[in-house]
Amino acid sequence: MKKNIDRREFLKKTGQGAAIAGAAAFAGACAPKKTAETVAEAIVADDGKDPLETGKMELRTNPGNGDKVSLLGYGCMRFTMKKDANGRDVVDQDNVNNLIDYALAHGVNYFDTAPVYLQGQSEKAVGIALKRHPRESYFIATKMSNFQSNDRKVAMQLYHDAFKNLQTDYIDYYLLHSLGRGGAEGFKARFEDNGVMDFLLEERKKGKIRQLGLSFHGDKPSFDDMMELHDKYHWDFVQIQMNYFDWKHADGRRNVNAEYLYQELDKRGIPIVIMEPLQGGRLAKPAENVVNRLKERDPQASLASWAFRFVGSYPRVLCVLSGMVYMEHLQDNLRTYMDFKPLTEEEKYFLDTDISDIMANYPTIDCNDCKYCMPCPYGIDIPGIFMHYNTCVNQGNFPRSKEQEDYEKLRRAYLISYDRAIPTLRQADHCVGCKQCIPKCPQSIAIPRQLRRIDAYVEKLKQNTLVSEE
Repeated sequence: MKKNIDRREFLKKTGQGAAIAGAAAFAGACAPKKTAETVAEAIVADDGKDPLETGKMELRTNPGNGDKVSLLGYGCMRFTMKKDANGRDVVDQDNVNNLIDYALAHGVNYFDTAPVYLQGQSEKAVGIALKRHPRESYFIATKMSNFQSNDRKVAMQLYHDAFKNLQTDYIDYYLLHSLGRGGAEGFKARFEDNGVMDFLLEERKKGKIRQLGLSFHGDKPSFDDMMELHDKYHWDFVQIQMNYFDWKHADGRRNVNAEYLYQELDKRGIPIVIMEPLQGGRLAKPAENVVNRLKERDPQASLASWAFRFVGSYPRVLCVLSGMVYMEHLQDNLRTYMDFKPLTEEEKYFLDTDISDIMANYPTIDCNDCKYCMPCPYGIDIPGIFMHYNTCVNQGNFPRSKEQEDYEKLRRAYLISYDRAIPTLRQADHCVGCKQCIPKCPQSIAIPRQLRRIDAYVEKLKQNTLVSEE
């Protein structure tokens, strides 16, 4: 593959071979409508031309150093895995290479990874893919994921391993990962008492770290603590969870209204990187009545494009991350951010108020499928169980009571799709409540409690004793 790859040459070399193999795990009534053929068709049109050959990626200027950053950033935490010769899960490197090549060829230049992503394999996979391109053609973002230990040695190992894995001698955007847990005291233990913060500040002075920032998961007091530290450490950028639902409807315990986060960062002039623009995929697969409202407004627009246009319409946003698993996801997001059209104020209100009010009435679980909780020591597929449940709720395939119309049909569909999506030995009834998953969850979900709730719900469906809404 030539280093300076252009769009037409890339498609000529890869063609249909760039299609991403593997379908989603769900089956039955709650299955996404996706086939290998539709994925392949999304890449190259019948005439062999790139459907995205025209258009220009929206670039945002980082006021701190002048970087021209693509509004669409690649979140590298959800690439497909496959089994190696020993039966171990490994990253599909050919898949990673194809997606990253295509993204670069279409103007994406920001790639976000972390040492904990993809069972510890993301940094290395991203490094292999990016090393095949000129270093000045992309920005690397990675993180110090030392939230399991305050030991300085652990932090130093994570830091130095990042350079080896990413095959680089400098990191463009380095984040203190998942701040907010424990507020100021938690920050002090992780970074100050052990001297790690002093070390990172020196690395920034040397240019080994070009921009130093943080990713935030927590409540309002914890965020205020991080903002107070800005005067001391000067955060070059901050990564927050922002989408049109969480703009005003965050629960206040696990996360904060994005409207507040954005305004606090904006008034300090801090560039913002966005994570979870789709709220863990929920905004790409909402309930049927939400779909109908969105399609009434614009029949041609994808559901995801509404969410990406919303976050991209705020000028302080430097980059919007998306964990694009399939080529069709990448292409859809490219269509949104090439020749970008911001939302009007009326359209923003339509999403963050009208649509979000409807969605607030649906009992989904705030799992974003990050897989930080995995592997479960007892083999439970935690994110798979939550994603199946949420998909069924959002698609309307969710039995609520025996009095419900089509209850028997919905009951059978849920149980069949649950068994197909999640192997029996990995289902919720095998949770022993060890709670090892709880501190790993950036959304602070009470995972064992939610698993027990789903297990009780499934058992009522099996026994046909569901007499009231769950």
